[in-house]
Amino acid sequence: MMSEVAAGAWQAVRCRVLVPTLQLAVYICVAMSLMLFVERLYMALVVAGLSLLRRRRRHDDDDLEANHRPMVLVQIPMFNEKQVYRLSIGAACGMTWPSDKLMIQVLDDSTDSTIREMVEVECSRWAGKGVSIRYENRRNRSGYKAGAMREGLRKPYARDCEFVAIFDADFQPDADFLLRTVPLLLADPAVALVQARWRFVNADECLLTRIQEMSLDYHFRVEQEVGSACHSFFGFNGTAGVWRLRALEDAGGWKERTTVEDMDLAVRATLRGWRFVYAGHVAVRNELPSTLRAYRYQQHRWSCGPANLFRKMFREVLASGRVSPWKKLHLLYGFFFVRKVVAHLVTFCFYCVVIPACVLAGGDVRLPKYVALYVPAAITLLNAACTPRSWHLLIFWILFENVMSMQRSKATVIGLLEASRANEWVVTEKLGAKTTTTARKKTSGVHVHVAEILLGACLLYCAVYDIAYGRDSFYIYLLLQSAAAFIVGFGYVGTTSSPP
Repeated sequence: MMSEVAAGAWQAVRCRVLVPTLQLAVYICVAMSLMLFVERLYMALVVAGLSLLRRRRRHDDDDLEANHRPMVLVQIPMFNEKQVYRLSIGAACGMTWPSDKLMIQVLDDSTDSTIREMVEVECSRWAGKGVSIRYENRRNRSGYKAGAMREGLRKPYARDCEFVAIFDADFQPDADFLLRTVPLLLADPAVALVQARWRFVNADECLLTRIQEMSLDYHFRVEQEVGSACHSFFGFNGTAGVWRLRALEDAGGWKERTTVEDMDLAVRATLRGWRFVYAGHVAVRNELPSTLRAYRYQQHRWSCGPANLFRKMFREVLASGRVSPWKKLHLLYGFFFVRKVVAHLVTFCFYCVVIPACVLAGGDVRLPKYVALYVPAAITLLNAACTPRSWHLLIFWILFENVMSMQRSKATVIGLLEASRANEWVVTEKLGAKTTTTARKKTSGVHVHVAEILLGACLLYCAVYDIAYGRDSFYIYLLLQSAAAFIVGFGYVGTTSSPP
């Protein structure tokens, strides 16, 4: 008798609460998936149109006459960068520009005294070759990267500069970098920023770096290209770019209120009426994080920071009088809401929560097949079009991105709510392009990630349930996704650790 009452109560709760709630979640995910698909399709059409119309201009070194070469400051912020500091300093010092018009500024926030000494010696070595280079070290890390660059711009010798080029410690610009970017700033006084593309020196190191290459190629070849061509706005990537100092100061300078100080500055400059140019024809070599630990920290910062900035600047963007309604729509809806919030949340909620839950609910919840299969397939193909050499890795890329969406969704919610880890800053570990594979794989143990293991276990249970009772063959996807979650959870992705 009691068992019948309990069964009846469960059926009542299931039919009146759980099933309607899950059906609502399906509809919300359908709406978010379509929003993401429309955004991707729009950008694909714009890029195709730009390609057909050949709207990319060619920029030659001869565009810049010798007597019009302005004073340029090059900032290289770093923090305990033992493996890569020589690469970035050497590349910056090797750029073609009049020696009396170029100042290299190494902003070393290293806490390791040995590394500080090594960096200072390297700067002295280049100074001995006649390069104008200054070594700057702070006694505290107030404001992190933004604080270091703000302090660097306050130096007396920096005040005479008209432009500032910024390179992270693992970035290696070619000798003609300034010759190919500064003319774009000189040609139009309304342009505040010229952003170059990234070229990855270790993309072939492991599956983790190949997957990152696919995602970042889409970001640069599509998102940045469309933002530049249609809106004269895109998110500054924090490195491999040249700023007009007057625009930087007009926007309020560097602020450390979020972990994406570069994006913060870009949005504020846009609200002041400045325009940006993406120089996709200029590529700067850099290194992708090859350890899962470094990649997770990086993705937390890249997901949490934009969401937190969206929260802080929403009203400011709406109230801006210098920005057109079209650009406001692009900023708030396309750039922030769809790409920085919806993209993360729908990937995790739909593919790792709602679909498995629908499997457990049997046939009581309607799950449109076109959203579960065709829409994500179309989005994936649009993303992968920029990296044809990795098309054979599409399945691995999809499964890995779905697993990582759990961390990204968590970081996005933290940023939106401005919770405890909203301002967490962990410098992405760089191992150096010349570090041997053997040295990279030395480790003191494999990191275990409990959340991913639990996700894998839940997905495996749903797969088994679908095999036993299901009718839609979702178990194929669930088994593959479960395996991917276990692989990430037990740390078998990327190289295992940095060299000692």
